[in-house]
Amino acid sequence: MRLVVSYLCGLVFGAGLVIGGMTQPAKVVGFLDIAGHWDPSLAMVMIGAIAAYAVAYRLITRLPAPAFAESFAMPQRSDIDAKLVGGAALFGIGWGLSGFCPGPAVTSIAAGSLAAPAFVLAMVAGMLVYARVAESSAAAGNIESETAAKIVLEADA
Repeated sequence: MRLVVSYLCGLVFGAGLVIGGMTQPAKVVGFLDIAGHWDPSLAMVMIGAIAAYAVAYRLITRLPAPAFAESFAMPQRSDIDAKLVGGAALFGIGWGLSGFCPGPAVTSIAAGSLAAPAFVLAMVAGMLVYARVAESSAAAGNIESETAAKIVLEADA
């Protein structure tokens, strides 16, 4: 049942990305081009998504537990560090250059886009490189081995 619900949620999410125009790199780049021919239509998509999430979050977190897990998986950290800022900057640069972010890129593959597979392969390669660097940093004693193992497992999943 969990797999069926996950699949249906993925379909709804993908349909929303397509309907909202998030799978069109030219539209995304137009949205990010605030100094040129700015296209604000994606701002409306994002505002609608944030509003829906805000309401759903309030309602769902009042439940005793999620439907398919023992407890809610909530972030344990709230600090802002160099890795967070660097990762956000790298994400934004990649989004601006390619017009893709991870969800829309995967959805675009299913829609037959030719550029999306290259983006997804590059994204996965970057994740694997990061995991290996974290693993070697742990071996050198630069970070905790438990953190590196978690990074590697997440990247390999």
